[in-house]
Amino acid sequence: MPVASFTSTKLRWLRDAEPENAARVAAVALPHDWLTWRLRGYGPEGESPLGPVLEELTTDRSDVSGTGYWNPATGEYDRDLLVAALGHDAVVPRVLGPGERAGSVHGLECVVGPGAGDNAAAALGLGATVGDVVVSLGTSGTVFAVTEQGFRDATGIVAGFASASGEHLPLVCTLNASRVLDAFARVLAVGYDELGTLALEAEPGAGGLTLVPYFEGERTPNLPDATATLSGMTLANTSRANMARAAIEGMLAAQAVGLEAILSAGVVAKRALLVGGSAQNAAVQAIAAQVFDVPVEVPEPGEYVAAGAAVQAAWALTGSRPEWPLAVVASPAKDTRPEIMAAYAVAAGAYLS
Repeated sequence: MPVASFTSTKLRWLRDAEPENAARVAAVALPHDWLTWRLRGYGPEGESPLGPVLEELTTDRSDVSGTGYWNPATGEYDRDLLVAALGHDAVVPRVLGPGERAGSVHGLECVVGPGAGDNAAAALGLGATVGDVVVSLGTSGTVFAVTEQGFRDATGIVAGFASASGEHLPLVCTLNASRVLDAFARVLAVGYDELGTLALEAEPGAGGLTLVPYFEGERTPNLPDATATLSGMTLANTSRANMARAAIEGMLAAQAVGLEAILSAGVVAKRALLVGGSAQNAAVQAIAAQVFDVPVEVPEPGEYVAAGAAVQAAWALTGSRPEWPLAVVASPAKDTRPEIMAAYAVAAGAYLS
């Protein structure tokens, strides 16, 4: 069952909740498709010089692969799925190839690129290639890999997105990442650096404390009404250090579940690139090397989605994809501790049973 983030789900909601509005829909476009269309001079009658020419709508592989009715394997729309969602057929944007020009800004000699989804743009900005897995620890968490082959997961845990570079981008998204550390820093009355220092004072496994970090519900697994659980507490192990470590282990373990789902399908990962605000914390880096069963590298802090947009702009302008070096600031030694994920599997499994 597709979750609420897919366009097809939103169209079905519109059909069920507002059938008259659904019947009026002539075309379906995502926000960046709309902006590209407007930049090129198209838009509502009377507001735009070239008028509402819906056939001039364009999109890219990465964003259209999140609609639920475009097949990354074939590069074709599935009109039956679109009709099943909306109730009737509609105009959909033409899908541009990597680096293909959408056109130019109306009235200016300014090239417009195809655009991209945020994770696909981040992969471009990082220069991620086949064999790279990116773990992004922002407000929410994402784990995605660059693969040559398309990805199908009947469980729905892994979304089979396409990349903005012509490959595929199987992806797992969680709702709870850096905000987990926000909560525990607040409870322990410390800053982020001190939270990390406390966590490194504790042994792997946090003395038996295990956090399942579903503070805001969860998307993967799909448990929108879930809450977080800190289990295994005893008088002996309930310490500030163990609580700090449990917070970081729980946040990373939730991402590791996604990583394991991607790897279980045969994807071979040579490294995990750890990015996002929390990735700069020394304890997060060290514990990631214990939770993830692949080597971890931490690139220098950067706005990699914006960097990816710059890569795509240069690609559309010159016709070739630029290759810009990636600076790595930390490579913690791999130190896999399977007991961390074993304890997490038991605690998180209780939610599903």
